[in-house]
Formats: sequence, structure tokens, C-alpha cells
Amino acid sequence: MNSVTPRRQRTKLRLDRDPIFNLKRLKLSGRELCDIPNETFTMVKIEFLDLSPERESCLHWRLPEVPPQINKLVNLRILCVDTNELICIPQEVGELYNLERLSISNNLLTDLPPSIQNLQQLQSLHMANNYFEEIPREVFKLKKLEFLDASDNNLVVIQEDIGLLVKLETLLLLYNSIQELPDSICNCTMLRNVWLGANQLRSLPRNFGNLKRLDWVDYPHSSNIEGNQLISPPIEVCRRGAAVIEEYFKNHQEGEQREA
Repeated sequence: MNSVTPRRQRTKLRLDRDPIFNLKRLKLSGRELCDIPNETFTMVKIEFLDLSPERESCLHWRLPEVPPQINKLVNLRILCVDTNELICIPQEVGELYNLERLSISNNLLTDLPPSIQNLQQLQSLHMANNYFEEIPREVFKLKKLEFLDASDNNLVVIQEDIGLLVKLETLLLLYNSIQELPDSICNCTMLRNVWLGANQLRSLPRNFGNLKRLDWVDYPHSSNIEGNQLISPPIEVCRRGAAVIEEYFKNHQEGEQREA
């Protein structure tokens, strides 16, 4: 008598209510990351889709790609695909017009699709620990962006277009190879937190003092500039915050004018 191995039964997918964001959330993990149930893309009420593996299972089960059917989840406001093996993000993600937070950190990404610029409700982009050599130009077209984490990539320069992100409040650029910052970053006057540590900076833009919302003195965790070989201003000046940096450049400019 032949025995028949029963097929593995899928657990029925159920939405829960995320306690932090108070959104209808679906969390997939384990085997389902490698074989996302088709039912997922019929659940149009999902507002928060979490496809990041649990810590204990991330060595065994990781998402190989984001299915293009993701565009069916038109009510998504948060999409997390951290700590997977993604080498690209599909164009269809750009059709998630209600997306407010996109988290793609800890993957194998080198670029983003042009359609990302369509996410005009996006406020938070987490793209740390990938292989970006520059911030994709589409990111600078996200007019509502308030939070950008591009730490631990292969960045060497920051483009002038960073100055277009006038609503940016947090900019994290730790652990890259950035050699200089463009003057246009001083247009981002809403910035409160700027982490520049462990780069190759030797100077800061002369108008860095325009970033008056930076409060490095009273709230030292709002900044990180260590691990650079800063000369202008010296690191001991930078540690004292934007106001002291502004005074440093003002004094040096006056000295140069006197010498001329």
C-alpha cells in the first residue's frame, strides 16, 4: 500500500493592527518569504506590509525579489523589505502612490527604478547597508521626504540635488567614503539630525551655519561627525555645533578679506 505524503497546509493570512503605526498590517516570514502566497495580493486593505525576515530565520529564509503584483496593494502606506537578498526593486513599487515609508536596508541594491519618483507621499526612506555608489537621482524628486538613511553604502559624493529636499529633517550618511558635501545641503534648513561620521570629509560648506535647527550641543545624539579628517573647520569646532561653525567661517572670511 503506497503512502501519500500530505501537502503542507498554509496558515491562513490574517491582518493585525500594528501597535506603533496603528495600521492594518500583514507580516510574512519563514518559508512564505520565498514563496509569497498569491492571496497576499488580493488583500487590498493592507496598509503595512512587512516582508523582513525574523532575526532567527533570516539566515535560512530571505526574499529573493519583490513580486510585481505588489502594485495591487493600493492602500499600502508602509513597505518593509529589509534584510533580504534583493538586487533590484520592481518598477511596480512606483505605483504605490499612498506609500509614506519605504524600508529597503540590508540588501544588495545598487540602484532604484525611475518610478520611485512617483511616490510623492513618501516621507521616510531607509536604504542603509546596500551598494549604492550615489543616491539615486529619483530620490531628490520626493518633495515630502523628511527622513533619509543612506548609511553604510559606497557613496563618494553627495549630489547638488540634495538641496531640493527642503523638508528633510534627518539625514544619515554614516560609514561611506564621502569626500565633500555640496553647498546646496545648506538649503535643507529643516534638518535637525545629520550623521556624517566615518567618511573622508576634510571640510564643510561655508554656509553650514544656515542649518540652525541642528542642536548638537544640547542633543549630541542628533549628530555624528567623528571619523573624518576635518581641517576646515577642525573637528573640535564642529563638535560645538552649527552656530560655532558659522562663527568660524565668518572669522576666517573676515581674515581673508583683510589679507586681500
